[in-house]
Amino acid sequence: MKLLHGIDDRPKPTAQLIFGLQWLAVSVPAILIIGKVVADIYGGPVIPYLQKLFFVTAVILLIQLYLGHKLPLVVGPATVLLIGILASLDAGFGAINSSLIIGGLILAGISAAGLFKHLERLFTPRVIVVVLMLIAFTLAPVILDLIIDGGGVVPPSHTFLFGMAFAMILFIANGRLTGIWKSTLALWAIILGSLAYIVIFGAASVPESTALFALPKDILGPLAVPDIGVLAAFLICFLALAINDLGSIQSVGGLLRADNMGERVDRGVTVTGLGNALAGFMGVIGPVNFSLSPGIIAATRCASRFALVPAGIILIFMATSPTAIGYLSSIPGPVIGVVLAFVMVAQISAGLMLGQENSAVSTFDEGLIIGVPLLLGTIVSFLPESVAVGFPATVRPLITNGFVVGIVAVLILEHLVYRKRSK
Repeated sequence: MKLLHGIDDRPKPTAQLIFGLQWLAVSVPAILIIGKVVADIYGGPVIPYLQKLFFVTAVILLIQLYLGHKLPLVVGPATVLLIGILASLDAGFGAINSSLIIGGLILAGISAAGLFKHLERLFTPRVIVVVLMLIAFTLAPVILDLIIDGGGVVPPSHTFLFGMAFAMILFIANGRLTGIWKSTLALWAIILGSLAYIVIFGAASVPESTALFALPKDILGPLAVPDIGVLAAFLICFLALAINDLGSIQSVGGLLRADNMGERVDRGVTVTGLGNALAGFMGVIGPVNFSLSPGIIAATRCASRFALVPAGIILIFMATSPTAIGYLSSIPGPVIGVVLAFVMVAQISAGLMLGQENSAVSTFDEGLIIGVPLLLGTIVSFLPESVAVGFPATVRPLITNGFVVGIVAVLILEHLVYRKRSK
């Protein structure tokens, strides 16, 4: 692939701004989608939460560009941590934030010490396939709740039909569009989907009067000592987050044939760990490097890491504007749900492609290694609350977390039950 700008090239200011706006168009939807979901789960004011999330994402993005992996990679909220949050709500937000801090610091320490390569051997291609697909499957209840959320105004059956029609249009557009239009499809889906929802149902949550520029009142989130079950669940989620981070860094580094990839991985994962610790202190979901960057590079033919700097700076300015965040957060729930489903389907596709490239399933037993954890994780994700409360509080975050159950199952099947046969 012939590039206009290499990793360390500095485009001219005008070109850098244009490239930066394209990267911004890719970054904002991910922050909005996951951020709004978590903010609604927490039940507090949405705007201050999104302000802090925009700020953390921007700061970690800029640190990665100058001190971390130094590659053109998008940073955004980690969906795998959303699963840990959902399973640990009973423990309180203080325990969740503390778990993010502990998990982030452990990840940063392991990576900075060069020990991360010893954990990599656990994550064979089959395990990584399950990780990628399980995130999507275990978020299915959240996606469904968003799609049928009419805000008490629109009947759930109507929003469900809207969601199904919108999803079909979105996937058709994904198959037809190319280049930067395809790369920024999530952004256009949010804008056009919101307009369509308002036209059809005449319902939209307009933000209340807010300041043009202001910082959140509560910069720091609550902290509490997490019990062993909550912490263990988050540590398993951090294992998956680390593999996601590793895959993203290696995919872009391999595409661009970057030098010193071992050092880039160590620095990049270290910054990601510290970023999650910062997110825990501020009471928001932690960041991760996204794997969608190769598509943007191919579309723009610009691989300069400095092209992302304008995007990071604009994200910081957006974080200081409650008015801007307020309008962004007024997106209807069904639109968020469909776009989140679109992103998760892309993740399932990535998992299937990875499995095919590595010949992960060539026997019946190898199919079981992937199929059993996916089914177990999905079943646990739909576990009724009446059943979940029957488990002891200490182990509840583990047993009722479909992602954790699926990951434990695939590790046991891959490395113990079918170890010789899968090899």
